[in-house]
Amino acid sequence: MAGLAVVILAAAGYIGWQKFQVPSKPESGVEKAVAHTPKDTIRFAENAPQLAFLQIRPVESYPEPMVDSLNARLAYDDNRTARVFSPIGGRVLKIAADAGSEIRAGDELLLLDAPDYAQATSDDVKAKADLERKRQANERADALLKVNGISLKDKESAEADFHQAEAEAQRTEARLRNLQSMASITDGKFILRAPIGGTVSERQVNLGSEVRTDAANPLFVITDSKKLWALIDLPELYLDKVKVGQPVSVEVDAYPGETFKGKITVIAEALDPVTRRIQVRAEIDNSSHRLKPEMFARATPVADSRHNIPRIPNTALFSQGLHSFVFVEQSPGVLQRRHIELGLQSHEYSYVKEGLQPGERVVTTGALLLNSELSGND
Repeated sequence: MAGLAVVILAAAGYIGWQKFQVPSKPESGVEKAVAHTPKDTIRFAENAPQLAFLQIRPVESYPEPMVDSLNARLAYDDNRTARVFSPIGGRVLKIAADAGSEIRAGDELLLLDAPDYAQATSDDVKAKADLERKRQANERADALLKVNGISLKDKESAEADFHQAEAEAQRTEARLRNLQSMASITDGKFILRAPIGGTVSERQVNLGSEVRTDAANPLFVITDSKKLWALIDLPELYLDKVKVGQPVSVEVDAYPGETFKGKITVIAEALDPVTRRIQVRAEIDNSSHRLKPEMFARATPVADSRHNIPRIPNTALFSQGLHSFVFVEQSPGVLQRRHIELGLQSHEYSYVKEGLQPGERVVTTGALLLNSELSGND
């Protein structure tokens, strides 16, 4: 169906094109719309109506790809991202950070009314007091044993009580450290702080809501958005075309014609049994903050990001025999048919190895009509 549509459109364009053709013997004083110079060159008069059927654009250069563009998805760089959950339940009294906020490690995120936190601080105070009391009892028992004031059994019992109290004090202190608390009062308030610095990209908590320790979603997502991951689905056919450290170019629909650079950092050891693809992870430079996580993208592993070659849309191409040609604008109204050597061809674009230079202007729409006109006058 797609091929039939192309044929129909080409035929319609050709009919429209023919409406503007002048007789082979024009009246005296009337300039011909088309004049032919050398064999592969066609010349149009200034403001010739045929020019309205043509689109002419400069050739752009891109890194030479190793394979066709691959489906990819942008994601947070987990090495630079923290998904923050509350280690304790409670009711939200205050929210100190919102989505889009720039924060530093240790900054306050929210304040909780958390009775469990009050219990934890109380347990810590009790454990420390009990430890001190049993340390003194153990020291007294040690002194009494030296003068035979108590039995060895009583001394051992006092020493065991001291070690148990020591272990309990360590447990309660570790619990408070886990809660990221430096408080020594039992006022029932808990401050949730940022574990890393960066940008708050997501906030999924509201004032007055109840926070649970077993929540499915994080309360906050903090990330350094200057780096993102591109998760690429690689067919096993192309596994020998990629390697760790290889440059990759990424395109997204939001910025047509623009590429973002990155490099491959991880190649999975096994195929996904469902998609039959190998997941490849690339780190993408997002210093401009224009790319967003969960965007769909097209990723292309390239041979060398420092070496570019011309890239043209497939609509600029036409074939004669086994060879490919384009029309290149020599000057306004003067178009030359030129043979080119192609490299990789994708669904939308072709990369040119020989015969074309970046910056030259080629006909991207109407090349078939030009070739028909040129061939009809050979």
